[in-house]
Amino acid sequence: MAKTPRSNRSDGDQTARQILDAAGPLFASVGFAEATGKAIAERAGVDVASINYHFGGRAGLYEATLVEAHRQLISLGELEALAASPLPAAGKLARLLDTILGFALTHAGWPVHLLAREILAPSSHFAVVREGEIEPKLLVVQRILGEITGIPPGDPALLRCMVSIAAPCLMLAVASAGAPGPVQAVRQMRQEDLAAHMHTFAMAGLTAVAREWQAAQPKGRTRASR
Repeated sequence: MAKTPRSNRSDGDQTARQILDAAGPLFASVGFAEATGKAIAERAGVDVASINYHFGGRAGLYEATLVEAHRQLISLGELEALAASPLPAAGKLARLLDTILGFALTHAGWPVHLLAREILAPSSHFAVVREGEIEPKLLVVQRILGEITGIPPGDPALLRCMVSIAAPCLMLAVASAGAPGPVQAVRQMRQEDLAAHMHTFAMAGLTAVAREWQAAQPKGRTRASR
């Protein structure tokens, strides 16, 4: 598991940041196996021992870059603030889709390429991101979708909805790393148009699933608040 930089001093934080900034693009470009500690250290202007000191080794550094990449997509704090905002549930979903699309379409740096690499070929290190970043965020997203549908978090129907909504965004993120196909033409479209389309599509699907879910519930079951 990635280690938090050990030093509280500003120079220690600066060194850790230099290493992270140097490692991210290299990992995204050539992958974990090919990005040597020596190459990272040279890019960062430090010695290899600094990688071990701040991150516990190259594996810990790779995990730290995965966490950083996912936080740049959207942080847990941002997501919780969105879920707690006074926006209507549909508006929260629209804001979320626009944020993720903005990252997938306009963020051409190493974070999106690194995440795309992990989506296409997940490594054993991805467990750190899943447990520390993805799973807590998915719980918040389920709350937002639950507001729209009336389906409680954890219900299989809501989980299927979440995957259906996330899949197009993931496809666009993967395409940013050069994946061929018609999705490249979609990436050239205006973000506002894509976000509006995905929101309309998602809301139609959520409404249909919610109707089916409600019809299947035993009589007298209290419907979750929208």
